[in-house]
Amino acid sequence: MKQEYQDLILQATGASSLRVGANIQTLWSGYGQIVRLHLEGCDRPSVVVKHVKFPEEAEHPGGWSTDRSHARKVRSYQVETHWYQNYSTSQSSRIPACLAACSHGDEMLIVLEDLDVAGYDQRRTSVKDREIKSCLSWLANFHALFLGVEPEGLWPVGTYWHLQTRPDELEAMDDAQLKAAAGEIDMILNKCSFKTIVHGDAKLANFCFSRSAGDVAAVDFQYVGGGCGMKDVVYFLGSCMEERECEKRVPGLLDYYFAELKKCVKTDVDFSALEKEWRDMFAFAWTDFHRFLLGWMPGHWKINRYSKQLTKEVLHKLKHDQKTSEH
Repeated sequence: MKQEYQDLILQATGASSLRVGANIQTLWSGYGQIVRLHLEGCDRPSVVVKHVKFPEEAEHPGGWSTDRSHARKVRSYQVETHWYQNYSTSQSSRIPACLAACSHGDEMLIVLEDLDVAGYDQRRTSVKDREIKSCLSWLANFHALFLGVEPEGLWPVGTYWHLQTRPDELEAMDDAQLKAAAGEIDMILNKCSFKTIVHGDAKLANFCFSRSAGDVAAVDFQYVGGGCGMKDVVYFLGSCMEERECEKRVPGLLDYYFAELKKCVKTDVDFSALEKEWRDMFAFAWTDFHRFLLGWMPGHWKINRYSKQLTKEVLHKLKHDQKTSEH
């Protein structure tokens, strides 16, 4: 790590020295890495550093290495830096504190609180009911906190699969009916009366759990931006449950999310109107993500019976509404 970056970290933390520890993960398509740094001479034993270095030749796992893909990633890291420097959440939607950030040429550095030290040292690849509810509670608190807030400096429309940023994947789709309806589905989601700021990549892997699993914190805010809260909810549920589980458990988990949301929205919000609108958006948000997957990776495990059924319902509804408007 460059000396100037080390100096920045020492200055931000008040540490007398640092030692590079484990590489936590390599960033998508080889755009850098996330490392843990051990500190001496200050009250923090460690920090986590997201070090972005734009590659000369990007390697995309799905073969989507294009100029558009590169520009989207560059923007995503700018958005994440802005998020950590300018936005804060409550204890109920915990995120790591940002201690310092800088960018220089084709490199960016974000120095974050180590959530492991803060007690969120558990990661999950599969989850029980309690852990799913902890994440839904985090999302409900997050969406309530930012309800009606303009996403200044963030993506105008959050989520990494947002249609406007994914024309190549749309073009690659085989499903002609869904392809034709993609713009309308996107418009319906974007026209929501009740908008919030969405995490934009709220998959299970981006949640850090406490030992008891009763508390969670979230990381990775590259695609944070405006939109309907249902986008985060459907993406999260789809990230941790297979089709049969979805069929069986989604209705109860949606009820839980809305009960949590109701507890934390401000009293001047017409909650019944909000709940009705967002429940109506559930199938649209799920179909929107399904549209992205069909173009991006047609063999993905999330393209399942449950997703196809919801998509069928949405397309049927759009067709019905169109006929009604013609008469």
